[in-house]
Amino acid sequence: MNEIVARGTQDEPIHRVRLLPCGDRATLVELPPDAGVLEFRADVAALGLAGVGELVPAARTLLVHHAAVRGPVVRAALVTLPVRKPDAIATTAPVQLPVHYDGVDLAAVADETGCSVEAVVAQHQDPTYTVAFCGFAPGFAYLVGLPSALRLPRLATPRTQVPAGSVAIAGDYTAVYPRQSPGGWRLLGRTDTTLWDADLDPPAVLTPGRVVRFVAA
Repeated sequence: MNEIVARGTQDEPIHRVRLLPCGDRATLVELPPDAGVLEFRADVAALGLAGVGELVPAARTLLVHHAAVRGPVVRAALVTLPVRKPDAIATTAPVQLPVHYDGVDLAAVADETGCSVEAVVAQHQDPTYTVAFCGFAPGFAYLVGLPSALRLPRLATPRTQVPAGSVAIAGDYTAVYPRQSPGGWRLLGRTDTTLWDADLDPPAVLTPGRVVRFVAA
């Protein structure tokens, strides 16, 4: 485990990141809690380093795949990058997802937040969300930008089956279940848009950095 001092932008203090070798073909970069993972990912990509492959973001980390012989060079370059705060990164036009707001947890969310059902729907539709990372299941995108009033914990007991297309919230995130699966998020509604198709390239509609708007169906 290596703790590396990395300077922030001109107006930001010095930050610390950790570089964790993952075998000889990848390095995991652990970023500070307030750092922008997508911003760091964009900066790594902009370096154009030879031998660097897929860059996989998560909530607080970035996995950098690279050729085995390039590991030391890549890690040395990572140290030179600024650690920036999150900012809106929109590389394409927003993906608009029509939603039928008829989820089984919608009324309960309204009760817990002290809002009407209509207010919950309006708050969920208001932001422009960004795909922070993907995980849990193929095509499952974690969207950031959820209003603080809707940030509720997961269900105490997960459901064994959640229908494909279910639009849900949990913690700081909102998401759409790309296919039927177990899950403990609170279900606000559903979309008919297909978000994962293994026959497409890429198979996932929502990828890190994409921006999303929810609209009433």
